[in-house]
Amino acid sequence: MRSPTRWLPNLLATDSRYRLAGWLFVRVLAIVYFAAFLSTALEITGLVGEHGILPAGEHLQRLRDAAGAAAWVRFPTLFWIVHSDAALLAVSYAGCAFAVLLLLGWRPTLSLVVLFALYLSLFKVGQIFFNFQWEYLLLEAGFLAIFIGGGPSRLLVFLFHWLLFRLRFLSGLAKLHSDDPSWAGLTTLNHYFETQPLPHIGAWYAHQLPDWLLRAGTGLTLFVELLVPFFIFLPRPFRLFAAAATILIQLLIIATSNHNFINLLTIALCLFLLDDAALRRLLPRRLAPDSAPHRPALARLALLPLVAALIVPTSLYAAWEYFGSGQRLAWDHPVNWVRGWGLGNVYHIFPTMQVERHELTIQGSHDAKAWQSYRFRYKPNAADERPPFIVPLHPRLDWMIWFIAPQNPAMRAWFDRFMWRLQQDAPAVTGLLAHNPFADRPPRHLRVLVHRYRFTSAAERRRSGRIWHVDYLGEFPRVPPRRP
Repeated sequence: MRSPTRWLPNLLATDSRYRLAGWLFVRVLAIVYFAAFLSTALEITGLVGEHGILPAGEHLQRLRDAAGAAAWVRFPTLFWIVHSDAALLAVSYAGCAFAVLLLLGWRPTLSLVVLFALYLSLFKVGQIFFNFQWEYLLLEAGFLAIFIGGGPSRLLVFLFHWLLFRLRFLSGLAKLHSDDPSWAGLTTLNHYFETQPLPHIGAWYAHQLPDWLLRAGTGLTLFVELLVPFFIFLPRPFRLFAAAATILIQLLIIATSNHNFINLLTIALCLFLLDDAALRRLLPRRLAPDSAPHRPALARLALLPLVAALIVPTSLYAAWEYFGSGQRLAWDHPVNWVRGWGLGNVYHIFPTMQVERHELTIQGSHDAKAWQSYRFRYKPNAADERPPFIVPLHPRLDWMIWFIAPQNPAMRAWFDRFMWRLQQDAPAVTGLLAHNPFADRPPRHLRVLVHRYRFTSAAERRRSGRIWHVDYLGEFPRVPPRRP
């Protein structure tokens, strides 16, 4: 067996095959960070501000009561110091500023450290509004990027490969694990474009495709998620194929879905499959970074092996917990201490598929006779409304409304608080909407109507000009919940 004093320096040495890939990855990551922080800045005070839906101060107090002094380490966030609306906005806009500095190449390691700390802080007070797969992916990718320095080491490239593998393979495995009949019957794409949380107009066009092509697309998705990820660890031709197949799927998703920044970040991770030789054939020569060799940074030499020793076992154990044991680990389990810093997570994108779209319309009234509707910024509001393209922004309130229709009790707490804030006419919360019909005086009564939305056919759209066909189902929650 070779001594660690021989193979460890080789693992920590800069991998010259990925110097350009690492340089480009950091620039794309800067764009993703900017989109994530800007999306947060636009909504954060309404979501978790002092007069928001789920105030950060109340959340931090609950964490302090549960964990005591350990809460500062178990739930790392700068908002332990101050969690005012001004602090929430300052951190969000500071993230935007440092993302621009990173894009311009200003002190990249420092910028990456600051960006990770700021986003982790927001993530920890964001509660259910930040409980999305792409938040975890951005945290882990952003943390690993800190170690790129003058070029990624072989160990760091492996950790990026490991992250991409987990994202893709576990998402595919989750689809099989869920026993969802639409995945087994290859009918997922017959419903997906219509029922996804925030479709844009590209989804309407995709929904018109013939059945055989939609079924083929479902099969391609499973192939790219279940088999192609293993190509990541095979020789170069397989890695290039894995990159091409994964990037193709991500571009198709962008063309048909508003999935915020996750697809762009996934494409960025594929850069570590393409390597510099492939990238130089695709990119202008002027984009090439300084090719002079750099001495590995001390942080890489000292900390990266420890990071790998934490991420790999944690991610394996977390995957076993999710797919194997079926038991959730206690919040103070060592694995969850690591995951508490945004590392070693399990990814399971769209394990089940909805077959109907239920849209909620919130209305208010002063006399319970004349009702007026609140309008959201991005989710469908009317049958003839053209759904907008908003990639890579992530409007969290509009996403979260989509989760109310199944009537999951875990979702009712924040929704009830949202309705309460609307009845108060709280400016921080009504400011999250496109239109508040009660800007002058709060409503005395609120109700929520449920409609079934389905895309019109091409012929129906030509006749009526409408994107959606709408059927009234009843008043929430006195309607059958959407399943699944």
